[in-house]
Amino acid sequence: MMAIQGAQQSTKQQMRCDEILRIAQLDAETAYHDLSNYRITMLLEPDGWHVDYEPAGDYVAGGGPHYVIDPTTGSILSKRYEQ
Repeated sequence: MMAIQGAQQSTKQQMRCDEILRIAQLDAETAYHDLSNYRITMLLEPDGWHVDYEPAGDYVAGGGPHYVIDPTTGSILSKRYEQ
């Protein structure tokens, strides 16, 4: 029998961006209800997925929700609402 030595690397699977968007969308809808007037941007940074909702038109006052979401667990690490 042969023994295998060495460090085993953890291979955590990252969630797909559509799954990350769904997590943000579910939370954002509870606070904003209608998100049809917001432009959504997503960017994977070292600290997680940044999902930002920005007003899409001049007629929308205020701002939207902003999230940082863990790319492997889908946990919302931080969120900020601008209204």
